Amino acid sequence: MPHPDFPRRLAPLSVVLLLSLAGCAAPAAAPDTAPSTDTHGEIAGAAELAEPAVGLTSIDGDGRVSHLDLLDETTTTLGTVRPPSAVHSDGRYLFAADDTGVSIVDSGVWTWDHVDHFHYYRADARLLGDVEGEGTAVVATSNSSTTGGTGLFFPGSGEAVLLDTEALSRGEVVERFRLSTSPGAGLVVPAGSFAAVAADDEVTLHDADGAEVGEPAACIQPAGTITTRVGAVIGCQDGALLINVDDDAPVVERIAYPAGTTAPRATAFANREGRPKVAAVAGDAGVWILDTRERTWTLLPTPEPVVQVTAVDDKDANLLALTPDGRVLVLDGETGAQRAASPALVGASLAAGQTVSLVADQQRAYLNGPTESRMWEIDFADAARVAREFTPERAPLFFAETGR
Repeated sequence: MPHPDFPRRLAPLSVVLLLSLAGCAAPAAAPDTAPSTDTHGEIAGAAELAEPAVGLTSIDGDGRVSHLDLLDETTTTLGTVRPPSAVHSDGRYLFAADDTGVSIVDSGVWTWDHVDHFHYYRADARLLGDVEGEGTAVVATSNSSTTGGTGLFFPGSGEAVLLDTEALSRGEVVERFRLSTSPGAGLVVPAGSFAAVAADDEVTLHDADGAEVGEPAACIQPAGTITTRVGAVIGCQDGALLINVDDDAPVVERIAYPAGTTAPRATAFANREGRPKVAAVAGDAGVWILDTRERTWTLLPTPEPVVQVTAVDDKDANLLALTPDGRVLVLDGETGAQRAASPALVGASLAAGQTVSLVADQQRAYLNGPTESRMWEIDFADAARVAREFTPERAPLFFAETGR
């Protein structure tokens, strides 16, 4: 039976939430970075649901897009995009990047997090169109699929693009700004109605029209970004920058690595969506845990080398990791000790250099095996038990859990 999963979509970083519907008052603990107008995630033509319409949306090597509904296990073909070399998702949209641009897929399912309760929606799934650019884009999203922005950075040209996410929810691809920086590594990270552009070893802040605001912050070799309930994170050589919005202005805080550390830096962050703690592989030294609420880093040793990690950040402090031979480890997020391990599932994919993604929600984890032509649902709280195994018609080169 499908699991009763209720994953979460967080309100984006912006200004204080103004409520218009009776019975939906924000609790006192709600962050002061929610949108200035509240639609509860609703858009015209969408149906509100009693529970989230969770699915696995995948793209094969030819660019064909499929959606597996996890409630009834039916599969729908959504269309074809250019064969991607990387895919990023915010839980609704898939941004499929190749060396000439980004193709955008709307899975048509999403959740709006109102902190103390949630709203669930379904609309028509569709291919929204392409954004042109040079080099495989780095994509950064917020935790809202109906407001704010989505950032694209094209390393071949150094172009920094902010898309209008509200326009995406209406089926339109609209660029709020396109700025020129130096070719190479970079990021465009949305933060409420603002965006941070990381390039040329610094981070500059911009309003939605691209005008620079505030003072730049140093960020040597920017790599890795994620948005939590607390703010947007950008990884730097000496730690991380945390960006949030306070009194209608972006604020940047630096969270430095512990003094004297010799562990490799974090370059990619992952967690259960929106949670304040995020995880990153620290080379052979173990795993970095960044607590964005406490503004602290913790280095956890792992019982064996891992190649990918994600923080569930639940009441049991579960931490999930992927080993080089394709097993999923359930670790103690406070000590790094092993609690359970799955069988080897994706060893062939990892050996072949395929992209394997380990995604966690509140109750389950999902994993794709392109070489194995499989996807798995793992109950990490039950000794890493494989709850379901899916055999899609097309090999899932990339996938995302959508509807959460």
